[in-house]
Amino acid sequence: MIGEIGQLALCLALALSLVMAGAGLIGARGVAANARALASGATMGFAVFVTLAFGALMVAFVTSDFSIMDVANNSHTMKPLIYKITGVWANHEGSMLLWVLVLALYSAAIAFARRGSERLTSAALGVQGLLAAAFLLFILFTSNPFLRLDPPPFEGAGLNPLLQDPGLAFHPPMLYAGYVGLSAAFAYAAAALITGEADSQWARAARPFMLMAWIALTLGITLGSWWAYYDLGWGGFWFWDPVENASLMPWLVATALLHSALATERTGAFRTWTLLLAIAGFSLSLIGTFLVRSGVLTSVHAFANDPERGKFILAMLGAAIGGALALFAWRAPKLEGGSAFFMASRETMLLLNNLLLFGAVSAVFLGTLFPLFQEAITGAKISVGAPYFAITFAPIFVVLLLLVPFGPRLGWKRGDLKEAARALAPVAGIALLFGVLVLAIATPHALAAGGSFALAAWLIVSSAADLRLRVKSRSLSPSAWASAFAHAGLGITLMGIAGTSLWRVEAQDVLAPGGTLPVAGYSLRLDNVVLVQGKNYRAEQALVSVLADGHTIAMLRPEKRFFPAEGQAISETSIRTTGFSDLYVALGDQRDDKWIIRAYVNPLAPFIWFGGGFMALGGLTSLTGRLRRRAVAGALAEMPAQ
Repeated sequence: MIGEIGQLALCLALALSLVMAGAGLIGARGVAANARALASGATMGFAVFVTLAFGALMVAFVTSDFSIMDVANNSHTMKPLIYKITGVWANHEGSMLLWVLVLALYSAAIAFARRGSERLTSAALGVQGLLAAAFLLFILFTSNPFLRLDPPPFEGAGLNPLLQDPGLAFHPPMLYAGYVGLSAAFAYAAAALITGEADSQWARAARPFMLMAWIALTLGITLGSWWAYYDLGWGGFWFWDPVENASLMPWLVATALLHSALATERTGAFRTWTLLLAIAGFSLSLIGTFLVRSGVLTSVHAFANDPERGKFILAMLGAAIGGALALFAWRAPKLEGGSAFFMASRETMLLLNNLLLFGAVSAVFLGTLFPLFQEAITGAKISVGAPYFAITFAPIFVVLLLLVPFGPRLGWKRGDLKEAARALAPVAGIALLFGVLVLAIATPHALAAGGSFALAAWLIVSSAADLRLRVKSRSLSPSAWASAFAHAGLGITLMGIAGTSLWRVEAQDVLAPGGTLPVAGYSLRLDNVVLVQGKNYRAEQALVSVLADGHTIAMLRPEKRFFPAEGQAISETSIRTTGFSDLYVALGDQRDDKWIIRAYVNPLAPFIWFGGGFMALGGLTSLTGRLRRRAVAGALAEMPAQ
């Protein structure tokens, strides 16, 4: 019965999404108040029925209802409850339903917030309705999570052991909140083009949704990097995997969009460019969806390998991107140009920021998709890895980071570049000194290390200096805190990337109990290997004593787990962290009465994720400050006149 409830809820949600689309677009006309009210009501109903469908699927997973094919293919009675729940979105069908659920929640937020004019809001809901209808049709016709099995199997097939991890509870939902959050910015941009209200009003209305999407993408990518680090057993945090890149590209565009929209909102600059970035951000999210679900990639991240599904997504992608670009090409030439500004101004710095981010996105886009085109056309497979991105992406990003501190120091429309450079001179001196100290003290010596840490200090110290200046001038605001947190977070992450990339130490040996493995000042002693029984797996667990100066300072317990239901084995790493460095140990295969032990010492690795958290905190500070100002303005507007 639960499957039929979910199926009916999806059908009703599809009907309401069509009403939402039609009424919303009709309501974009100036004299269609009834249509606007209908669009708002349909949006709330759509959100309710999608939530009901998602809840029905979750109940089916929790109760192990194997008469539903999706549950039978991706669950097992022996799975812990947390993985039954996360298993809902750990497969293609469930993850698509999660996508539509997030879309429904953003649509309801647009209807509830009613930011911008009534026509703008209505048109945005209409665009969201079109997107919702397309994804619901895709789910119902190619990816239905409520298909029945008759007769149902006695037991389910289980879930990929790599996905049976707490990180899966947070990483995909966060990424989806980011990917789909960009649909709200896309919808507002399309609405601005439809209604002709492409002034600062649409950017102001869409900016909270841009911030929510950017925060979610930042946290999602950070959590994904952390999951890959501790769960995959290879000791790294980023592999330039095409699906990793598919999440990075929307983040880069969303970063450019936030900065460009700020200029559009404040001074009216970059109006058409901001519209184009909003379209590009969601377009890249759709491209990422295509890569993961079309079968063109084989990856731990990939959900599906059905070419028919890929064709459907490709058609949706073409319609959404092509339609939006056609609308832009039709309307953009008729829009008023942005306001003028002097060369020495914050707008100029934001323009350079956008151009460099666009260059970075182009480098990642080419490195990600060119091998796919090459294989499709010639059949030859080529590999594009870290060396390509080090040559193309890294230099662009270095220049970008060098320019970042100048933006907050320059005024809108007109600033004093000499004064900004004079104010930042002490910061530059501190950064250079820090780089020289790193170069002199750290081993092995490397110019890359000195340069990376000087650049990181440049970002962090300039952020602190900007806050100090604003405190003295009594102009400290949430936006100043947000900028400082985000820019300092970039610097902290850069320190982590540089430290673990340049000074990582690796050791591997085949040890019998009592054997030792030296690595970076530690001595790892394999005391024993014991068998442990989990709820749905059995494991060989190594007891590894960590010795420093002859004293035991920790006990690590890496495991080799075997999951009978799935017939797969994975490594479960064990990590000792000081907050400044990680000692990372993985258990390999058994050879007679010996075991392979791999160990890594990753200096400053935790800084990668600390920095990601700081960046997200910056976005959250900006969002809460903006919402607080709106609430105060609304309360003042409702006060009776004295």
